[in-house]
Amino acid sequence: MLETQELTIRFGGHVAVNAVSCRFEPGTLTAIVGPNGAGKTTYFNLISGQLRASAGRVTLGGKDLTNLPVSARTHAGLGRAFQLTNLFPNLSVLENVRLAVQATQEGKHRRGLNLWSIWSDHRALTERAQALLQTVAMVDRQHMPVASLPHGDQRKLEVALLMALEPQVYMFDEPTAGMSHDEAPVILNLIRELKKDKSKIILLVEHKMDVVRELADRIIVLTNGTLVADGAPAEVIASPVVQEAYLGVAKDKEPA
Repeated sequence: MLETQELTIRFGGHVAVNAVSCRFEPGTLTAIVGPNGAGKTTYFNLISGQLRASAGRVTLGGKDLTNLPVSARTHAGLGRAFQLTNLFPNLSVLENVRLAVQATQEGKHRRGLNLWSIWSDHRALTERAQALLQTVAMVDRQHMPVASLPHGDQRKLEVALLMALEPQVYMFDEPTAGMSHDEAPVILNLIRELKKDKSKIILLVEHKMDVVRELADRIIVLTNGTLVADGAPAEVIASPVVQEAYLGVAKDKEPA
């Protein structure tokens, strides 16, 4: 189980995330929604370690991650989609995925054995990387430098790299943003497949409510950094606080 307890971050006098407490169970996809500036991505950054909390805790499987850097949280099982600027833009798509696979697996490539063993292990890593690229429909681009990829392919590569880590928690921040109508279904189908593994926790920040309605088992709503709703999708979407805060529907005025 992933849990945040009273998680808070302040920037000067501004409280961007205000004492958010949530539990996320395996086998559940939770969508995090809210208006622009609500604190959704900031909350994500606090969980994954890109930002350090002013107060509160983040735990995974009972282990306190609050003071750990991003790399240690990744090792503990938190998987956040890579930012491609942190990768190797001059290496090929295949080489980047192979490095991500290699980082998670023990093998002869890490133990300095004879050249034949190293080559054999390298081949296994390459085959795993190619299988991941097949999953995200990018095998035909495996030899392209990452820097040359169009935006839609960059997003697909982010998912392939995330899958290579085999995390306990998958974190997707608007995974289809900037993708064409034809490209987006590839990512959404991948998330549907990941949902079938009931041992995994999936968190999704998404503005497209049709995607949220289809994929989410649970929705939490942030407004001004505060958790204002949490529950089943139909119940949360229909609630007055969400209609007003997220969907822009004003509450009925009291009669005069």
